[in-house]
Amino acid sequence: MSTSAAADAKQPSSPPVPLSIEDQIADLNARYRDLSVEGRVAQLYQDFPAKEVMLTSSFASNSALLLHLFSTLAPEQKVIFIDTGFHFPETLEYKRKLTELYHLKVEDARAEAWKHDFTVKEQTYKTDPDFCCSVNKVEPLEEVKSHHTVWVSGLMRWQTEHRASLDVFEYRGGIIKFYPLIDITKEARDAYIREHNLPFHPLVAEGYSSIGCTHCTKPGDDRCGRWVDTAKSECGLHL
Repeated sequence: MSTSAAADAKQPSSPPVPLSIEDQIADLNARYRDLSVEGRVAQLYQDFPAKEVMLTSSFASNSALLLHLFSTLAPEQKVIFIDTGFHFPETLEYKRKLTELYHLKVEDARAEAWKHDFTVKEQTYKTDPDFCCSVNKVEPLEEVKSHHTVWVSGLMRWQTEHRASLDVFEYRGGIIKFYPLIDITKEARDAYIREHNLPFHPLVAEGYSSIGCTHCTKPGDDRCGRWVDTAKSECGLHL
């Protein structure tokens, strides 16, 4: 071996250059895009420690699918439910039913009492629904988010124009967001529900396709019943 070669051999190897967050997201999407939904969920826990994963559920019309998947593939995963204080009684009963049926570990997140009381007294859901959602949905989750790296949500592309643009992963609001169901069609969703005999939210039978708070939800196809007669289509959690 030459002197120069020997000297080179003694040089410590340089540590790998960390990927930018954009490159990380691109790499995750490339690896997960062609996996099955079940494969995506299983792979998530290979790539991230379980303690870094946050799963949220609204316990609404499409929630049983995602919750059934995680109860089967990751039964120890905690589920965060944002209790806005304005949920339908049927939603709270459905939450109780699914929690018992799938042995879920559910933790509630709520706004500070005085902030929520202000939105009740001032009926901000009528005068400023964005502010109401911010107080009762977005803010309560911020503290929870700060302790996690990945946020799992059950968004699907067919639900809204914004969601139609999403991939399996994105980086938004300081956290990696994971949408394992993003490319699931209505037909595939319905087939999974039938195959596994999943229970529907009780308000689905009354014509509600998307279910949020009592004062902002009416019967309607897909999300047409949400924030009727306004330009609003998202609560702000996913924007």
